[in-house]
Amino acid sequence: MTRETYVNAFTLALFVAIPLWAVVADEPFTITLMTRAAIFAIAAVGLNIALGLGGLVSLGHAVFFGLGGYSMGILAHHAQTYTALAEWPLLIEGTKSMPVIWLTAIVVSSLAALVIGILSLRTAGVYFIMITLAFGQMFFFFAISWSEYGGEDGLSIYVRNGFPGLDTLVPIQFYGLCLGLLCLVLVFAWRLAKSPFGLALNAARQAPLRVETVGLDPARLRLIAFVLSGAIAGLAGALFADLNRFVSPVMFSWQTSGEIMIFVILGGVGRLFGPVVGALVFVALEHWLGGLSEFWHIYLGLLLLLIVLFARGGLIGLVAGREAVHD
Repeated sequence: MTRETYVNAFTLALFVAIPLWAVVADEPFTITLMTRAAIFAIAAVGLNIALGLGGLVSLGHAVFFGLGGYSMGILAHHAQTYTALAEWPLLIEGTKSMPVIWLTAIVVSSLAALVIGILSLRTAGVYFIMITLAFGQMFFFFAISWSEYGGEDGLSIYVRNGFPGLDTLVPIQFYGLCLGLLCLVLVFAWRLAKSPFGLALNAARQAPLRVETVGLDPARLRLIAFVLSGAIAGLAGALFADLNRFVSPVMFSWQTSGEIMIFVILGGVGRLFGPVVGALVFVALEHWLGGLSEFWHIYLGLLLLLIVLFARGGLIGLVAGREAVHD
């Protein structure tokens, strides 16, 4: 076992031990913080597929995060108001079922990622970054003008959606769902990186011309990675909206895209547990430093600067060294 494997195991142990301690100590707010960290980690793992494996620096992943959130908000809103989402040509009603909402969020986000990817991947470098950012801002202002679902005031959901056999209003049970989904996403990302597709995608990031010479299309590989990345971010958005029982245009903002990227950079780009460590550190800093000053982002910026300058492998790279990613 490598040092990075031990770091990954320790990180996963923290995600189990801290909430269990919170249950014993009757600290439900700590469970909520860990739930935020798990959801953010899911979104960041999704981005890491595009960024770490595909080399796609996207500042528009808030689009998929927000679409997942609004998928939950719209379906739950129609369920709680007993109104149909659509009546023609098919009757489509709202729902409070988490599995149905998750599936909807994944499908909607995947379709959006497919369209955005087809248009954005015609470019590269800074142009790709700016196009994805532009798409994010387009969705942000559309959500603000969408008065039917709250506009800039957002949309509130009275009761958290349900999952068979669980009481999702109990913090530890909802956290268990989020942690389980995080583990599934991590296993998927690990298997993807080790698969022939993942190896080809990694090769396309490093030497696209060589990949073309063996008959593979780098653009198609990147598009598939972008769609998978968007789907996972959409799932995270649905969970985040359910956690807060609220959805707003802020989920589409460029700040949200920036935060998701910060999670990846903090933990380590291309590292399997890099996004998980980054999300955990971010939530911890937000909680502890946010209580000291409303300008706590200054300290986050300093930490990010030090990592970029002196720990190119992120916090995991700093501890584990230059070892194989996705180990």
